Amino acid sequence: MENFYLPFEKKEGFIYTHEAVEGLTEYEKYQLSFHPERPKYLDYLSVFEQPEECLANDEHGSCVILTHRAAIRSKNSLVPVMLIGQQSGPTSDFSLLKKLMKDPASVSRWNHGMPTPAAFRKAMDAIRIAEKEHRIIITIVDTAGADPTEESEAGGIAWKIGRCMQALAESTVPTLSVIINRGCSGGAIALTGCDTVLAMEYATYLVISPEACSSILFRSREKAGLAAEISQITAKEALKNGIIDELIAEPEGPAHRYRKAAIASFRNTVSSQVERLNETLPEKVFETRMRRWSKIGQWDSISEEDILMFEKPVSFFIPKPEKVLFVARHKRCSDNEGKKVHDPVLYSKLLADNFVCSTCGHRYVRMTAHDYIDLVLDNGSFREHPETRHIVDRDILNFPDYRSKIQEARYKTGAASSFITGDGSIEGIEVVFCATNFNFLGGSFCMSTGEKIWQAAKIAIAEKRPLIVQASGGGARMHEGCSSMVSLPKLHVAISSVEKAGLPVITIVTDPTLGGVAIGFASRGVRIFEHNAGNIGFSGKRVIEQYTGKRTSREFQTTWWLQQKGFVDKTALTTEMKREIAELLREHAAKPATMVP
Repeated sequence: MENFYLPFEKKEGFIYTHEAVEGLTEYEKYQLSFHPERPKYLDYLSVFEQPEECLANDEHGSCVILTHRAAIRSKNSLVPVMLIGQQSGPTSDFSLLKKLMKDPASVSRWNHGMPTPAAFRKAMDAIRIAEKEHRIIITIVDTAGADPTEESEAGGIAWKIGRCMQALAESTVPTLSVIINRGCSGGAIALTGCDTVLAMEYATYLVISPEACSSILFRSREKAGLAAEISQITAKEALKNGIIDELIAEPEGPAHRYRKAAIASFRNTVSSQVERLNETLPEKVFETRMRRWSKIGQWDSISEEDILMFEKPVSFFIPKPEKVLFVARHKRCSDNEGKKVHDPVLYSKLLADNFVCSTCGHRYVRMTAHDYIDLVLDNGSFREHPETRHIVDRDILNFPDYRSKIQEARYKTGAASSFITGDGSIEGIEVVFCATNFNFLGGSFCMSTGEKIWQAAKIAIAEKRPLIVQASGGGARMHEGCSSMVSLPKLHVAISSVEKAGLPVITIVTDPTLGGVAIGFASRGVRIFEHNAGNIGFSGKRVIEQYTGKRTSREFQTTWWLQQKGFVDKTALTTEMKREIAELLREHAAKPATMVP
């Protein structure tokens, strides 16, 4: 049988001992985690009894997530389970794989191992079946990430990933996740928000690929090795950072060379964990889940004296000119023919267009958290929560320049971190309000944000107040590695606890809302999309165009485009947001109580 060898495997004298693997570079360990001959989901299916595939269909990319009813032996009994497995390719037999990948239809079918909206929809359907049939849910994770194409954005991939996390957060049965190979980005986090998370010893768990991280950090993909080293992506480092619960040993060496031993180890560990989860009383499932996720994440605390050194209200809102009707046009405006446009802009039109140039689409301003507080809440009603005020970002990776970037952002935005929570009122209705500062490191989602949402949710329940969240920002913050991404399921559990208490959750989706923010709180509650907003979805426009080699459509990822696809609940001008939210809150208050036990 033909085998595949990574460059380090070809070196004279290389042997597959634990010591030899530990001596590899971090990037070589990353390569090892998705070696084409490592066992895949279907190889681990042999661990389970009575496997029966369900929900199979021929939709594009659907096969990248496979679902099976099955059972696993625990002591002397069989425990029914629902398997939701990411199958990153057709086979781990390299000889067969080479033949299959010469067929364009097969290449297209497997979509480079990246799940599409159809795949995530299948996972959600499987979760519902598991609840109905009282099966413990086991997700098997192996992915390079979710599909980064305009077609998947049109299928609502951001919202599908968010709904997967929500479904696992609210599952009425216990959940278990196992990262068997590479667990990367949104494709992985969609299925790892479980009650227990395991990983094979030589797996990796990462927020972004080393190549992409290098491209962003160093403006070149050539420093992927350094990016892998500083990002702490191995399963062992994930255990150290508290984002997985247990390693599954590959006792004789890497699973692609010692398959039987790895699969046997998988069987023993998973069986033991299922036995433990099976003892959880149905009425205690969510309570146990809350306890687990309350411990996830790391953050620092800042003193009041330090906050007062930089704290100030910062506004980017363009006010109405006092003496004229016009404002200056932005300097780089040009029409469809490339002709420069210089004439001033009527302020009332610019405001009605939500500060987007009607000629070229340029956004004049992205407003701050202070702006949204002023626009949405009653004047002077906002009071920052003391429980969250002093929570700030922690540099757990010693990431290059991260601390200096945080300090710079504090003085730029007048805020201690990118997320602020507090009490306030909207047309006299008391609420808990959360806002994001895009200008603080791009509003990227991080561990401190996850904890602040958690605390805000607790306060909303204690005070019996609606939870209002303004969403803005890009993906999970790469400076904190995978730990930032793992706070996403935490916020889903937190928001679900608010909804279970019968309280409304309303999300204001603004420009930009991408990646971790989109699949996080922007996918929850009743969503009000800002009129004329753009850059709303999972993968950014530049990433998609680089991957596909094609330009995206003109209106791509705008509120209007999303509305045509059926993903927009409501839209409103920023200046009308307060009235729209107040109306929703009054409608909710008029309904009969819907307290969920």
